[in-house]
Amino acid sequence: MKAGLRARRKPLLRPNRRYKDRLFRFLFREKEDLLALYNALNGSDYDDPESLEIYTMDDVIYMSMKNDIAFLFGNVLNLWEHQGSYNPNMPVRGLFYFARLYQKYVKEHGLDIYSSTLKCLPAPQYVVFYNGTREEPDRVELKLSDAFYPGLQGSGELGREPCLEVRAVMLNINLGKNRVLMEHCRRLKEYAEFVDRVRRYLAEDYRLPEAVDLAVESCIRDGILADVLSLYKREVVEMFLTEYNERDYLKLTRKEGYREGKADGKAEGKAECICILLGEVCDLPEEYKRRIMSEERMETLDLWLKAARRAESLEEFLKETHLELEP
Repeated sequence: MKAGLRARRKPLLRPNRRYKDRLFRFLFREKEDLLALYNALNGSDYDDPESLEIYTMDDVIYMSMKNDIAFLFGNVLNLWEHQGSYNPNMPVRGLFYFARLYQKYVKEHGLDIYSSTLKCLPAPQYVVFYNGTREEPDRVELKLSDAFYPGLQGSGELGREPCLEVRAVMLNINLGKNRVLMEHCRRLKEYAEFVDRVRRYLAEDYRLPEAVDLAVESCIRDGILADVLSLYKREVVEMFLTEYNERDYLKLTRKEGYREGKADGKAEGKAECICILLGEVCDLPEEYKRRIMSEERMETLDLWLKAARRAESLEEFLKETHLELEP
């Protein structure tokens, strides 16, 4: 292994302000691939991709990325989301998203929901495809009601049951999980293999960009996602890096992440977060990165972090913090 390809420290992350597609959504953008995965999930054998009506709402953005996939098939409204980290709050997000989808459906079909006759709606189905590094079973049901505070009392006509429920079926699509599903959907299985290869190269101390490049080349060589990777290598690499960095950005900025580390880890985490925030508004010079990363005083870093969150330019940040380069 070439030493030059190894990383001494993780590169600073810079989330992109403009939204981008997720790799999962990109791989299943064609109706033929959507239908193949739908059949694998439901044990069906439908063969007319044009029966699917794409219902994804591109104006719904989460952490600079489009939401994944929504489509109508028959009388079923399907919502598919991909998650690279475990998130028990997916039913809450699903509630908001389904509300928007049903508003769209009612408007497009001219349904008068104020009439005295019952209007039929497509039945919702919600699937979350999980491939994070946290160990999870093949299948988990996430429920909105699990998030509700306890407190419904009495057994009268209102009863004890909440009036709302959303159920999301979370399927683990890491390599080796849900084998039957994978065997019935080749593209999903190959996606799992691609992600696994990236992680294996990372475990060998390659930096993330080199790990992704090596995984792409080896998958093309072995005929894994070759149809996509051969034509869209640059796009796939960019999507994967952006998605990976968005997840790490979230981890860096969560307060509990700071509490879990040691004092020096806290300082480094806050310093890196400051560089990330400034990187969103300017091309942060290396000398300022080094100065910020060298700071160890927590009270100073706290002030800089607040300033970085407010700043719309490097000049504004420097004016507020009076940060000076060390001689």
